[in-house]
Parts: sequence; C-alpha cells; structure tokens
Amino acid sequence: MFEKSTWIRLPRNVIVGHDVLSSVVDAVDELHLQGRPLFVTSPTPCRLAAEPIAADFEAVGVEPAVVTVESASFDAVEDVIETAEAADVSYLVGIGGGKAIDIAKMASEQLGMGFLSVPTAASHDGIVSNRGSVPDGDSRHSVAAEPPLAVIADTGVLAEAPWELTTAGCADIISNYTAVMDWRLARRLQNVEYSEYAAALSEMTAEILVDNADHVRPGLEESAWVVTKALMSSGVAMSIAGSSRPASGAEHLFSHQLDRLAPGAALHGHQVGVGSIMTAYLHGGERGIWTDIRDALASIDAPTTAAELGIDDGTVIEALTTCHAIRDRYTILGNGMNERAAREVATKTGVIDD
Repeated sequence: MFEKSTWIRLPRNVIVGHDVLSSVVDAVDELHLQGRPLFVTSPTPCRLAAEPIAADFEAVGVEPAVVTVESASFDAVEDVIETAEAADVSYLVGIGGGKAIDIAKMASEQLGMGFLSVPTAASHDGIVSNRGSVPDGDSRHSVAAEPPLAVIADTGVLAEAPWELTTAGCADIISNYTAVMDWRLARRLQNVEYSEYAAALSEMTAEILVDNADHVRPGLEESAWVVTKALMSSGVAMSIAGSSRPASGAEHLFSHQLDRLAPGAALHGHQVGVGSIMTAYLHGGERGIWTDIRDALASIDAPTTAAELGIDDGTVIEALTTCHAIRDRYTILGNGMNERAAREVATKTGVIDD
C-alpha cells in the first residue's frame, strides 16, 4: 500500500524583470492581503527600494511601518516581532539582501504572518527558500521557515548591486553541484531521504550558471536576470525537498567553519564556491568536475583560492579537518579528514600554495 505524502510550500507569485519594483502594491492586491505592512530593510536598501515602495503604498492610502536592521541576529528578529505587534501590521515585506530577507522570513514564521521578498542583491538563494540563516556567536544557525508569498526581483536594482554580491550568488548556485553529490552519497550509504526532482532541479540550475558564466558581467540586467532566476530555482528545489540538502553539503560545512575561524573574512557564497572546488575533487579526483567549477568561478571574478578569500592557508586546512562535526549531515567528508589529506586536496586544486 502506497502511503507516501509530502507538503510543498512555494511562493505563489514570482515577478522578475525590468522596473518591477513598482509592482509590489499590485502583488499585494493580487494576494488579497489587507491591512498595514511592515517593511524589514537595512540602510542602503531602504533608500534604494523601501522608500520608493513606501511611496507607492502611501499613494493608495496605506502607510507602512518600517524597521531598519543593522545586522543579522536573533535579537533583530525579536525587534521585528515586537515592532510588528506594536504597529498592528498584517504582513511583512523583506527588502534588501540576505540579512533583511532572512530576518523578515524568520519573524513572519513566529508571527504566523505571510511575507513578501524584495531582494536588492542577488547574493544567495535565501530570497525564495524556506530556510533562514542567522549568525549566533561564532556559529550560524539555519532554521526552517515559511517561503515568501511572493518574490519581486527588479533586475535594474539587482544589476546595480555591488558586483561581489552577485558573484557570491553565482558561487552559491554553482556549489549546488557538490551539494547534490553529497546528497546522493548520503542516500546510498545512509539511506537518507532523497528527491530525484529536487536534486535534478538543483543540479540543472548549477549547470545553467556554469554554462553561462562567460556571459555574466557587471552592470548588465541580462546577467541579473540569469542569476536571479537561478537563485529562484535553487530555493524552489529546497522547498520541494523540505530541507536544504539540494543546495547545502560539505562545501557549506566548510563555509560555516570558516565563519567561526575567520569571521567576516569573506562572503558566504564565495566561501562555498571555494569549498565546492575541493569537495568536487574529493568526489571525482583528477578527472572530476572540480575544474569546471573552478573555471566558472574564475570567469565571473569569484574567488578560487584561499588568498583571494583573504584567508590564510592554515585556516583553510583547519576548516577542512574540523567542519564535518558542525552538524549531523553525511557528506563526502564522512567522519573527517586528517591534516595531510586536507593539505593534499587544497594543494592539488590550487586553493592553497604548494
């Protein structure tokens, strides 16, 4: 008797393209949301996007409440919750990069309210996923949350974001290759629950970016379009899987450990990109896909070495040998690497010098 079931939560509407920032009010109307919104933003996105959107709401007689967050933290989530309760709002709108959107996402989950995602930088797949990530001391917590009701991504705004944020988003997507490799390995060796559909979508998304890396260039709306659509697909893959498995494997463990050992040294997407080069090598050896990953990252000006990350060789080796213990998730790292093995893979892939 077949008894399997699943519950997939996806955004109801996704609006991507030129000058769609002016469509936020229409998106709210289409979703039949009533009442006052709370904008969760940060300083620069507030000026670039939140203020114009607020003017559109005011033109139809709605005055949004606004919270401007300086840093991502659980305290910031609590501040948003307190403001939402005090301001008597009905839904949230996260406007900004990963920080503002993750905080809005996590606050909306606790408040039991829907939220809309309005990214101003294509820096990671959290703009659409059902996961939120917030630093806590020397570690980072990834927690389940509701995905946005709608995503409104203006390619004009995204194209003007700092180029390094876009390259971080690209690297985050390209790392899906090794995340799926780890997921398949975990299914074979540990009988981990696995979704062919989610894995295929995630892998195809990474492949699209690798194949189009030469065409992703600063200041081009077409590039912002390609990257944003890829981030959307990656987030949807996680929602289908009901976990971060399609986009998070050993390369993410490596990045999380770097956050502990060298906090603030590099962007998350750049760290997972470098981690993906090494973990792909572990999966495929000399003839593996790791060279394609490295070349695609280099093509979009993303880091491929420890030096380009601004991290010393010793920290890379320490992260590789200890990151397997961060969470109970089976990956190619298994029960860990010794220092000699870690140094060999980092050297052979060019991440550190001989």
